[in-house]
Amino acid sequence: MRVLFVCSRNRLRSPTAEAVFRDRPGIEVASVGLKPDAEEVATPEDIAWADLIFVMEASHKRELTRRFQRYLRDKRVVVLAIRDDYDYLQPELVDLLQRVVPPHLP
Repeated sequence: MRVLFVCSRNRLRSPTAEAVFRDRPGIEVASVGLKPDAEEVATPEDIAWADLIFVMEASHKRELTRRFQRYLRDKRVVVLAIRDDYDYLQPELVDLLQRVVPPHLP
């Protein structure tokens, strides 16, 4: 299963999620951002690649749908409701991700 983590600028939340789950058996992970100045800007190819997409905020789901609707057919998009209040690999963010993401994974 291919899992894509999405946040605004791909600097803190989604790269942390990618790092946390990169070695989990049975999944491939990647992360992108939706802002033009993101480290890795989301592309149609990223969305097409993913089997499951996690977004950090409801606003990310709305933006993803607005920009990539045709690529989201048959895609599951999960809103994690994680605000932009954390640093990269901050232990509280890691703990939160480890609680909220696994129930959605195979």
